[in-house]
Amino acid sequence: MPTSRDSSADASKPAASGGVQSLERAFDLLERMADAGGEVGLSELSASSGLPLPTIHRLMRTLVSTGYVRQQPNRRYALGPRLIRLGESASRLLGTWARPYLARLVEETGETANMALLDGDEIVYVAQVPSKHSMRMFTEVGRRVLPHSTGVGKALLADTPPDEVRALLARTGMPAATEKTITTPEGFLDALEQVRVAGYAVDDNEQEIGVRCLAVPVPNSPTSAAISISGPAGRVTEAATDKIVPILREVAEELSEALAESNGS
Repeated sequence: MPTSRDSSADASKPAASGGVQSLERAFDLLERMADAGGEVGLSELSASSGLPLPTIHRLMRTLVSTGYVRQQPNRRYALGPRLIRLGESASRLLGTWARPYLARLVEETGETANMALLDGDEIVYVAQVPSKHSMRMFTEVGRRVLPHSTGVGKALLADTPPDEVRALLARTGMPAATEKTITTPEGFLDALEQVRVAGYAVDDNEQEIGVRCLAVPVPNSPTSAAISISGPAGRVTEAATDKIVPILREVAEELSEALAESNGS
């Protein structure tokens, strides 16, 4: 049970896991701030973490001085710019880890395989292995798109509460990439319900005419991630979908296990 006692001796106190307690607490605070999605106050962090205010204040002062947290003019706190560099490096590394699994998808489905993350309100592609077909899909690694017109976007948002989905769509808008793009919140929420029922997402000519994409989330990923295959609608047919989706799910599970092992779990 936390107490109000706070001393410099606690800064290097061993944690129950065998690590350094202050480091575990600092990373926990960063994750709580990320979950909050905006500015937070010390009292809010204290209430959610169970840590005493002096401990929170000391840790936040250190995080501010190193640039990982910034203090706003209103005295509340937000994630700092140095985390961007770490996040970009981690995204590239995650894409590197995923490539062998994407290569297997290409071998077994014949279509281009992708991995994407949800970064704020946008989808960012972090890895791709292209199909060997002369007619194939290509998405530049690092490309950012809006979630409502992509299979990976649907896969990543399928379990998000409807009010949060509506808020995201209000921030991004729902521009039509093609005549088949979903352009209403109600239509997108209906599509997410279909994803939950089917267990996979489909982009059927919604991002680009003539292209179909099938996507599934990577379960228990350290950050919201999904993998997909994309190809010409003439190849990625309904019949092909029945064969491809089980492969997608299997590879997603294997990638999830690999990420858990690399995370020390």
